Amino acid sequence: MLERLLLKKLTAWKARDGRKPLLLDGARQVGKSWLIEKGFGAQSFERVLKLDFLADPALKELFSDSLSPESIIQNIELELGVDFSPTTDLLFFDEIGECPQALNSLKFFAEQRPDVFLCASGSNIGLLDSFPVGKVEALELYPLCFEEFVLAAGNDKLLDAYRKGSRIQAAHNKLWQLLLDYYFVGGMPEAVATWFAGKNSQTGINECCTSVARIHQNILSGYLRDFGKYAGKTNAQHIEQVFRNIPLQLSRNIDASVKRYRFSGVIERKRSYMDLSGPIDWLEKTRLISRCYPIDSEPKSPLAAYRKENFFKLFLFDIGLLGHMLDISYKEHLQQSFEYKGYLSENFVQNEFRAMGYYPTYSWEFRQAEIEFLFKMETGDIVPVEVKSGRRTRAKSLRVYGERYSPVKTVKLIGAVGSGKQDKENLVWPLYFAARIVDLLSDN
Repeated sequence: MLERLLLKKLTAWKARDGRKPLLLDGARQVGKSWLIEKGFGAQSFERVLKLDFLADPALKELFSDSLSPESIIQNIELELGVDFSPTTDLLFFDEIGECPQALNSLKFFAEQRPDVFLCASGSNIGLLDSFPVGKVEALELYPLCFEEFVLAAGNDKLLDAYRKGSRIQAAHNKLWQLLLDYYFVGGMPEAVATWFAGKNSQTGINECCTSVARIHQNILSGYLRDFGKYAGKTNAQHIEQVFRNIPLQLSRNIDASVKRYRFSGVIERKRSYMDLSGPIDWLEKTRLISRCYPIDSEPKSPLAAYRKENFFKLFLFDIGLLGHMLDISYKEHLQQSFEYKGYLSENFVQNEFRAMGYYPTYSWEFRQAEIEFLFKMETGDIVPVEVKSGRRTRAKSLRVYGERYSPVKTVKLIGAVGSGKQDKENLVWPLYFAARIVDLLSDN
């Protein structure tokens, strides 16, 4: 069973008085249904009463007569043949986007039956025309982040070392190996579970890699089918072309920061942001891609004031799927010698930041100088974060940024243990600590 960090937020939601229905959003196959039903539900309730609107479209009829919670609960009891207990049972509306009436009913549950434990999940929530704003508590689930990957590895000592920010070389060697594994496997739950099951059963590494690659391909094939099913007014072929193009654009960056997304050459006779904004927005709403906005002036709070809507980088939501789409083998990940490895590290940091809630992200560029990420501290100070896939710590762009703006702190994330001197202003840490940036900044 894969442990998910979001379980803590679900548990806290259950403990609150006057709670609103909880709506869990996220891309397909990131584990939303499993987390609510098998993780949270099984641990915290006597029963989970689940309605899966994708598997059984006929369940929509339970909401056809009335959106009154009392009426809906009665219909559910008749359908499932059980008596619902609001104190010990969890109601779970799965794939709620397939049933607009069920989505609308969340408003009435919030107003009339806040005592009911009601969770809902959906994969295309961002595409819906209507949404019960202010009547639900919205959370988002992503592929497993690196900390969850370390959890799945089952090494308590190593997990403790990660959470304490250990710089011991022996711990670093194991964490770095896990990071390279994570680059190949990614964070899709089925791929992670298959990888560690194979490792624990002494399955050969080639068989493990083949199994993970098969899962990646099946997931991608499912997404391509979704493009046709849910695209609506947006051209499904254009969505697929943009989706396939993102890894290609990322991989063109040789030992440099990822460049802003180029609109020309992606779709025939389409050259501008306005031409591609529909497919890009669709992919972002379904959580398959994310944006990072470069800033070309002095960064100040709020960073959103400096962003240009047609000037951004695009990243894929899962690094394992990114590598699969580019046909990067596990051996290549281990060797770290293939030509285009820098963008993988940058995509990794982007995904780690996003999973921790630091989104949208921002970067900085000036002439030939580029800083991969800007992080805003609670004080409002902007911290430049440079990402290096290798062990070298020289950072010309960071020096340029420092000379121009004199930041209170700087951060370099690299492929080594980092500085042992613990410089409190200029921090150097291993890449895999990206999600712990708040702790790193506060501890120093």
